[in-house]
Amino acid sequence: MSAEANKRHSSPPQTNTCLTIVAALLAMLGPFSIDTYLPSFPGIEAEFVTSRAILSQSMGVYLAAFAVSTLLWGPLADRIGRRLVILSSLAFYVLASIGCALANSIDTFIVMRLFQGLAASGGFIAGRAMIRDAHSAEAAHRAMSHVMLLFAIAPAVAPMLGGWLHEQLGWRSVFWFLTSFGLLLIILVTLIKETLSQTLRQSIHPGLVIKVYICSLRHKQFLKLVLSQAFSFAGLFLFIAGAPSVIYDFLGLGSNDFSVQFVPMVAGLMLGAFISSQLAHRWSTKRIITLGFSIMLVAVVLNLILVNFLSASVLSVISPLVIYTIGLSIIMPIITVLTLDCFPHHRGTASSMHGFIQMFINASVASIAVPLLHEQWLYFVLGQLIFLMLGLFSWQLVKNELKNE
Repeated sequence: MSAEANKRHSSPPQTNTCLTIVAALLAMLGPFSIDTYLPSFPGIEAEFVTSRAILSQSMGVYLAAFAVSTLLWGPLADRIGRRLVILSSLAFYVLASIGCALANSIDTFIVMRLFQGLAASGGFIAGRAMIRDAHSAEAAHRAMSHVMLLFAIAPAVAPMLGGWLHEQLGWRSVFWFLTSFGLLLIILVTLIKETLSQTLRQSIHPGLVIKVYICSLRHKQFLKLVLSQAFSFAGLFLFIAGAPSVIYDFLGLGSNDFSVQFVPMVAGLMLGAFISSQLAHRWSTKRIITLGFSIMLVAVVLNLILVNFLSASVLSVISPLVIYTIGLSIIMPIITVLTLDCFPHHRGTASSMHGFIQMFINASVASIAVPLLHEQWLYFVLGQLIFLMLGLFSWQLVKNELKNE
């Protein structure tokens, strides 16, 4: 066992607990940035005199910027350390959130959302790398599951909080909240220690960084693992990015009713993360991931049955999503650890490529799939089916290459 591994194993439990909580809060920044302003769509559309399709681009732009910027933050995290990257990106995020709150046109608003996306990825990428730095492989799986448990709270709280802020203070208050959350994270990050030792820091020379990225795309397991998770998540994200259509159009509900969709989904995410954590020492990697995909497949089949035989209702629309989220959150922690372990000396860069691919697919869902499919519940269900099949296909390609631990 290496000295670095010994150091990870001997880390005080309270230190790792604090790190897990901070990493979870950093991961929450993404869902808060995406979901909190969803109930404000009609209000923003009315104030800027714009359409749902154009306003949806503000989410697509955010996600695309998030994806591209991960390619910068990861190598920086491998060079200057995780902590400094997180603090720098959070400061940038706070300024961008202020810009969103003060925007006086849809064009300015979209540009500020782009800057938010550029900044929000720093904490997400470096936070995941910190978790893997501080734990052994199995402990990292459990820690990632705990991050998932805490992170899952955000999609439930965000739209409810956003709806309340919108009703009480208007849509701009949502972005003042995001500003405050960014400031709080800056304070918390100052309380944790750097996890990347000086001896493991890597060069940020563009040639070397590009070489590592090319190697990641050529790695026989890395890309398939990333795509299996990214496409599976896209099957859920279609309903997250399309939540205004689900709530307002399919279910005929109002701006204060987003909890009807998000609370049950988050309960599923938390249950799946708990199951994944409990199975970490009992089941093999392949068996855990196969279980997750099996549950998601059952959810999609149920969705197809309900959409063809029942009218849209809270029960018929939301129930299959809950089952889907359980399967998804079973596979996400373990696949994340597997991808980082493909490049143990470049975890920040590996996390960047993972984040880039996943967020690029999410951006495509928000910018292309949602506008194309938002008119009918059936279209959303078929879209979910396609994404899951792509994820399952990617998993089957890599399944036989993984060692059964």
